[in-house]
Amino acid sequence: MALDESVVRVDGPWTHRDVHAGGTRFHVVEAGEGPLVLLLHGFPQFWWTWRHQLASLPAAGYRAVAVDLRGYGASDKPPRGYDLPTLAVDAAGLIRALGETGAVVVGHDWGGLLAWTMSVLDPKAVRRLVPVAAPHPLRMRAALLTDFFGQIRASGHALGFQVPIVPERRLTADGGALVGRLIDAWAGPEWPPGDVRRTYQDAFRIPGVAHSALEYHRWFGRSTLRPDGLRYARQMRTEIEAPTLQLHGALDTCVLPRTAQGSSRYVAAPYRWRQIEGAGHFPHEERPDQFDAELISWLTDPEPDR
Repeated sequence: MALDESVVRVDGPWTHRDVHAGGTRFHVVEAGEGPLVLLLHGFPQFWWTWRHQLASLPAAGYRAVAVDLRGYGASDKPPRGYDLPTLAVDAAGLIRALGETGAVVVGHDWGGLLAWTMSVLDPKAVRRLVPVAAPHPLRMRAALLTDFFGQIRASGHALGFQVPIVPERRLTADGGALVGRLIDAWAGPEWPPGDVRRTYQDAFRIPGVAHSALEYHRWFGRSTLRPDGLRYARQMRTEIEAPTLQLHGALDTCVLPRTAQGSSRYVAAPYRWRQIEGAGHFPHEERPDQFDAELISWLTDPEPDR
């Protein structure tokens, strides 16, 4: 049985509202005052993945805003626009709709690929960049072409997502059980608890979410040799001028740490790499204290190290 969008309007020390950017309505969750930190989630999740940071960042003097990306949660689910350049326009427009010209952009998984893309296509919108469990898109593409026993095998689920209709049904069957199994497989030991797993499973039972989420994977896979994908790859060779903190779970089996390492070649600004020990693909949820300590100490450093 499908569920409605109310399941993602989880109560907490934050405010829910809708913000329009570029003709699309986005559900955002906001807490705190100060410099804007925009939090972009990945697959198969929604804004709630940042619940710990929606407490820690305001306590450190920041305005934290987590968004349901296009097609997810309580945001609009249009029939198209699930390519990274369009998603980057969404996120940059959202920063401006929130009354700012730029923000610290923290992105996990697909949100991280999106954050990398924003840093190239709209560099003024990204004051600092924090990709989490997300290699530079060109590093990811290269690994998916060459690392057969590593990243190609780890991304086997994405290959299965390329076919029509069937993956949507699998993601929503049995109360979203496959969503829970994917999270279990990618996380480190002893995470997630059952209530967290159920929350993500329920969010994927909102009509349109499973299809929209899969369209991200389909564009990334199918565009590789198309003109739009080749144009995107050329654009992404541009060096990034935003100070960058790259965070990755040491036990990540979905996006291997070795795939993410080497992303620094695309960053001209000060760059820092940190692995979160004991964490898998979701370090901001699995080890929030360690994650937040790394993030906030870097954000408060006026001259982050190279």
